[in-house]
Amino acid sequence: MPIPMKITLLGSFCLGIGCAAIAQRPPLREHTATQSQLIVPVAATERAGTNVVALTKTATTRTIFANGIPDHLVGAFPNPGNPNMISEQQVNLQVPLSPTPAQSLTSAQGWVFGVSVKGVVFDPFAAEFWQGNPRSGWNYDALGGAVPLGVDANYAHVQPQGTYHYHGVPFGLLALLRYDASRHSPLVGYAADGYPIYALTGILDGQLTQVASSYVLKSGARPGGDAPTGDYDGAFVQDYEYVSEFGDLDTCNGAFTQSAEYPNGTYAYFLTPEFPFVPRCFTGTPDAGFKHGF
Repeated sequence: MPIPMKITLLGSFCLGIGCAAIAQRPPLREHTATQSQLIVPVAATERAGTNVVALTKTATTRTIFANGIPDHLVGAFPNPGNPNMISEQQVNLQVPLSPTPAQSLTSAQGWVFGVSVKGVVFDPFAAEFWQGNPRSGWNYDALGGAVPLGVDANYAHVQPQGTYHYHGVPFGLLALLRYDASRHSPLVGYAADGYPIYALTGILDGQLTQVASSYVLKSGARPGGDAPTGDYDGAFVQDYEYVSEFGDLDTCNGAFTQSAEYPNGTYAYFLTPEFPFVPRCFTGTPDAGFKHGF
């Protein structure tokens, strides 16, 4: 099978060229749910197809070509929470080979955060908003459970145009990469700004660490009125706040780490089992090819 050589739509969004087709995006659903629910992931028992991926680099750029098909078992799609079927994509994404910090952080809202070493994208934000209004300021969290999204055991599901993508820790991928909690995480992927992505464990300050996010639920209740009611319980992204040094990671879920790929150390992002699951901002400058709608 030939390696795809151009970009295409990623679900209901557009990445890179070919954005005229964004008009195909279905209308947003209107939701009024305000309470977080326990997610029961769909068991990963299915093979989606044959994974095709190639990573190349020049003096300044790393490029990931892929067909977007995971190389691990996935849940059954469609399923009661997700009506879409996984299909091959044409993925051609570029990141800087030597990323540097930007003068300010960039929110990952409206971006695909990164891509795995197997060519499957990390897209943490759900296109689900309070009363269907992206301008409401209240974005349902994909793993908050208030809106069932049919995620599988890799905390992934499928966008309307067939893109399988991760919202949380992809445990099938970690098993494929031979993750072992007694040592530094294997390299999981690259963020849109070029920094590496790891998961769960890292060497921080010379010590093996089960990394923890520094986000906590806000106390009290949401404001109501034009905003949702109910307690801050994780149904919405806005239910959380960053508390400096509460955990091990910064506001972008990153830290300086020493790994097999970067023995002298590097800034890196980490996937965590608690919010934000997948980082929600960039320390460096994300490549424009990762930008999508909203």
